[in-house]
Amino acid sequence: MVKIRLRRVGRKNAPFYRILIADSQSPRDGKFIEIIGQYAPRQNNEGSLQVDEARANHWLNLGAQPTDTVRSLLRRAGVLKRRHEQRIGIERKVVAVPVTEMSDEPAAGA
Repeated sequence: MVKIRLRRVGRKNAPFYRILIADSQSPRDGKFIEIIGQYAPRQNNEGSLQVDEARANHWLNLGAQPTDTVRSLLRRAGVLKRRHEQRIGIERKVVAVPVTEMSDEPAAGA
């Protein structure tokens, strides 16, 4: 089974993770298929999480299963929300749509 998971790189007490595609049987820092992003948990800015959304969606479409941690990171990056909206056909609307007025017919109960 193909998994989307983290691979630890960086020095001691300064973790840095790569988000990658790997076979579930390979070791954590072993053989992998493709790197699709990176995550630096010690940084508190927006650049701490970078994900190639197109490649993530490609692998999710092929059936790759993200680990729990990677799933939360994809959720934080907005990848899963946009994927869900695309799959059910909802497009995000920037402006509000005005409500149409009721017809001038009298109400049945009045």
